Amino acid sequence: MGVTKTDLFTKEQNELALIAKAISNPARVAIIQHLLVTKGCINGDLVLELGLAQATVSQHLRELKNVGLIQGTIEGSTINYCINSKRWREIQQMFNSLFDQLEENNTQDCC
Repeated sequence: MGVTKTDLFTKEQNELALIAKAISNPARVAIIQHLLVTKGCINGDLVLELGLAQATVSQHLRELKNVGLIQGTIEGSTINYCINSKRWREIQQMFNSLFDQLEENNTQDCC
């Protein structure tokens, strides 16, 4: 979305769109699932787990890190990644608020 178009929407709408874009790739979903199960990992482990090139995995990790879904700590020449649990809960609440806008009484299809 161009810079001139984002000002048409609220900060929350723009943020939710960026998060949705970050998790819209199946490789990123797989990374998130792996991190949730393993409670952290080294970048090299993800390369073996996903079967993708190191550069590709690094790019996906960068996108997830940019929206705050994951965080990393440097240990020597490796980076250990894990889910940023505080941000995870914030994002969960954002999506829940969106989905909760459909009133329970409004279960009838409109079209």
